[in-house]
Amino acid sequence: MKVPMVTTESGLQFKDIKVGQGPSPPIVFQVAANYVAMVPSWQIFDSSLEKGQLYIFRVGSDQVIKGLDEGILSIKVGGKQRLYIPGLLAFPKGLTSALGRPRVAPNSPVVFDVSLEYIPGLEVEEE
Repeated sequence: MKVPMVTTESGLQFKDIKVGQGPSPPIVFQVAANYVAMVPSWQIFDSSLEKGQLYIFRVGSDQVIKGLDEGILSIKVGGKQRLYIPGLLAFPKGLTSALGRPRVAPNSPVVFDVSLEYIPGLEVEEE
């Protein structure tokens, strides 16, 4: 079954790699996620998996790029999505490269594979 690509008003595109069974994160809640961030040529420029720890941030608080902030809202706990993030929602000023990593040019699109592991404080499943 081919997974449909969803395009939002902002231009963010995403598709489910794995649909989660838990809730989606409410705005201002913290989330614990894993991500692999790539330039359009699929070269990785950042990854929480390589660092060996979950990436925790507060949704809707400008702690991450706009495309990730918006994209995480559509992932349910336990789910994984591929986000195609347009340049204006990614790194408007660009991103200098780490050693051996590709540089992200200003307003360049990026691709994030994001899995939502859990939402601290929202472990209780409400009926």
